[in-house]
Amino acid sequence: MTIEEVVGRVSLWRGVPVSVSPLSGGLTNENYVVQADGDRYVVRIPGRSTELLAVDRANEVHNTKAAASTGVGPRVLEHLPDLDVVVLEFIPGPTMSGEALRAPGMAARMAESLRRLHAGPRFLLDFDMFRLIEYYLRIVDLHGVRIPDGYRDRLGTVGEIERALAVHALPTVPAHNDLLAENYIDDGRLLRIVDYEYSGNGDPCFELGNTAQECGFGPDLRKDLSRAYFGRADPVLLARMNLFALMSDVGWTLWGAIQATVSAIDYDFWGYASERWDRAVSVLDSEAFHRWLKEAATA
Repeated sequence: MTIEEVVGRVSLWRGVPVSVSPLSGGLTNENYVVQADGDRYVVRIPGRSTELLAVDRANEVHNTKAAASTGVGPRVLEHLPDLDVVVLEFIPGPTMSGEALRAPGMAARMAESLRRLHAGPRFLLDFDMFRLIEYYLRIVDLHGVRIPDGYRDRLGTVGEIERALAVHALPTVPAHNDLLAENYIDDGRLLRIVDYEYSGNGDPCFELGNTAQECGFGPDLRKDLSRAYFGRADPVLLARMNLFALMSDVGWTLWGAIQATVSAIDYDFWGYASERWDRAVSVLDSEAFHRWLKEAATA
């Protein structure tokens, strides 16, 4: 479907002249800014074969509305369910970068937004990176997707990580689970959070570890984020965050490999998958990894 066809279906703009411009940055969908009657909107058109990436569009819409009720997510202004298209509130303000979020005081602002989101209404489905990896591997096998050499050799270690993380599992919360720096927008008051494709109820340490990894947080900033969110940065919490940060790379490696096979977007998805896997292997082979396993499972 084209953006012109979508615009013609949206009741908000019926009889109103509109202008459309592409919104850059998406790796799964097509996103546009629409201006109509002096207001701006974001239109999200789903990418091809996103069901292979475990994207559930009903879950996404439900969770986006739940996140909006907390003041963190954008409001859903219209939904075209037969096209899986959503029209969202446009949030004015700069889109964040890893560099911006590594600035002093930003970890506390991130934690404030995450606490709001996590205290909000429950999401429709649950999220578990270990189960997502199993799903992705079935897609890999079914569609003959190329994955990095040695990936399956590490699955035994992935099982060890899951067992260690189960020792001090936290109550699940409605979480975003894919918090790239670019999914934060600073509206001047709050860091708003957009793009709920992989959202679901999950362990808050995954959320913290994932966003720390995506934003390039080193050990000190990870401690700052833990203190701001939990009120403390003890070894067990930090070990859990670090192991979940590692699992972000392990899981999204497969996402990138699948995208390299199915996506129509002009992007080096294989390079993305290889980079994430190389980073994961370097952590798996480190002394710190074995320390985190022990600390996460400490009685």
